[in-house]
Amino acid sequence: MGIWALSEPTDTLNEEGEDGAVVAPPKAGKKKLLIIVAAAVLLLLAAGGGAFFFLGGKGDPKAEAAKAETAKAETAKHGEGSEEGAKFVDIPAMVVNIRSPDGAAHFLKVHVMLVPGTMKEEEIKEGLPLVLDAYQPFLRELRPEDLAGSAAVFRVKEELLVRTVAALGEGSVKDVLIQDLVQQ
Repeated sequence: MGIWALSEPTDTLNEEGEDGAVVAPPKAGKKKLLIIVAAAVLLLLAAGGGAFFFLGGKGDPKAEAAKAETAKAETAKHGEGSEEGAKFVDIPAMVVNIRSPDGAAHFLKVHVMLVPGTMKEEEIKEGLPLVLDAYQPFLRELRPEDLAGSAAVFRVKEELLVRTVAALGEGSVKDVLIQDLVQQ
């Protein structure tokens, strides 16, 4: 400021121009604030819409009824809706030594249950020695790499079902349920 100017600076944020006049700062702060508020509102709307879609939205009533009918048909097909209910035959846990290329000792513990088909529980229990005899060679020939991956349990389950049906007869067992499959 010049010597003749008697005015005091009004604000510390203001700057002097070339001719000594006080210049106000640009209003960029309001523009940034407006952008931030708009982004926050859009984010909240998107989150609310996503929550409604995943949690609160009702599905098509016809599709829901079709799903219920399909589930009921599956239950009836597997015999789980009968008066007796589904009975399972528990096979005692087996521990077998499995092959390893490095010669180290590897063990596999398998505990399965059988879902009876046309055979009664008592008949299946009488045939358990045959089933265990069919399982042993298969389980002993497994290698640690055969049990790796997400599809390994499915492959083992299918092979055990094939061997069970071979030992007890066609239709005797509907499914093999793997309770434990632990490799050590």
